[in-house]
Amino acid sequence: MNKSSHQGPELFGNDSESGNWLWQYVQSMSPEMISQLSRPSSGDVYQVMERNIVGLLGNLPSEHFGVTITTNRENLGRLLASAMISGYFLRNAEQRMAFEKSLLASEANASEAD
Repeated sequence: MNKSSHQGPELFGNDSESGNWLWQYVQSMSPEMISQLSRPSSGDVYQVMERNIVGLLGNLPSEHFGVTITTNRENLGRLLASAMISGYFLRNAEQRMAFEKSLLASEANASEAD
């Protein structure tokens, strides 16, 4: 792999110089925590993330094609970062939706009590 000075820090590179704080943080997590964070909290989130990754990689049906994807370390890191950002976004949207439903329910209960 060719390293050039104009590229950003590698996701899976060395931890010197500026220090790759995200990679260091992930490495410091327990396997249980990584497993918990890696699991979508709902089927809806899982389906959206799956469609997003399939969209990034391409969608040829494996029963009709021998699909092989090759990439380099940098692009794989970008794919991982994209999936993580999408996951955090979807989790936040899911939490917000649950909060809004809860808020609407409490407002409805308060209105009925009056």
